[in-house]
Amino acid sequence: MTTLAARLRFARTGSGRVGLAVAALLVVLVAFGPFFAPHSPSAIAGIPFQRPSGEFLLGTDSLGRDVLSRILWGGRSVIGLSLLATALAYAVGTTIGLVAGYSRTLVDPVLMRGVDVLLAFPPLLFLLVLATGAGHSKVALVLGVAAVNFPSIARIVRAATQTVSVRGYVEAAIARGERTRSVLGREILPNILGTVLADIGLRLTGSIILIASVNFLGLGLQPPAADWALMISENRGGLTLQPWMVAVPALLIASLTIAVNLVADAVARSLGTSTELKRVAR
Repeated sequence: MTTLAARLRFARTGSGRVGLAVAALLVVLVAFGPFFAPHSPSAIAGIPFQRPSGEFLLGTDSLGRDVLSRILWGGRSVIGLSLLATALAYAVGTTIGLVAGYSRTLVDPVLMRGVDVLLAFPPLLFLLVLATGAGHSKVALVLGVAAVNFPSIARIVRAATQTVSVRGYVEAAIARGERTRSVLGREILPNILGTVLADIGLRLTGSIILIASVNFLGLGLQPPAADWALMISENRGGLTLQPWMVAVPALLIASLTIAVNLVADAVARSLGTSTELKRVAR
């Protein structure tokens, strides 16, 4: 696919349209929701476990805080931290993958053996240990999720780079005496963007699940922060009294991951890279 229209063909598929629509709605909710929150997300606005009413459309939580206000504020941490962690993972993983895939020296096995060591650690266990040792901070959470994701990204980029680096236009650039940075940036990277693009959605979904899991377990963001996963953890004891304070954030997290998965699958199919990604990721 060489034209922009061909690359965006995924948007014309059923799953692509549904995923894009749901993702767009959630992004709008996260971006503009706080401006319409009727109360401060940390303010005690009523009695605990109050069911939905005219004053509190989704009721109140275990401390008497307005659930709707916390919902409108709580998506920023889920989406924002996931995007930041995924971007950092791609910055590191793409750099390592390009260098390792293009190199014909000892650099390749040295880099990839280090990547394999990191891949041996279970992602959630690694994050839990890091969160416990480094403290409950957004920085530690983002760095931990990025560290979990970049080894797989490096392997995929390396495999794509090895495929592209033996093609004629790359060899011609080398013969012209272009520097390694120029060859990587101008000849190889643009030609593996399809593979990278198809993989982004999968990594973003994984980041969302990992961050939500750590926050749910109480090792990420701490109260009184407004976060969808933290809301589920804080209020699950009162589920039978006021189910909306747990059901709504759980539904939003599920909708977000499903939407991103649908878009990612549609992109991979439109670019014809889904089979290759599954093979390389194993």
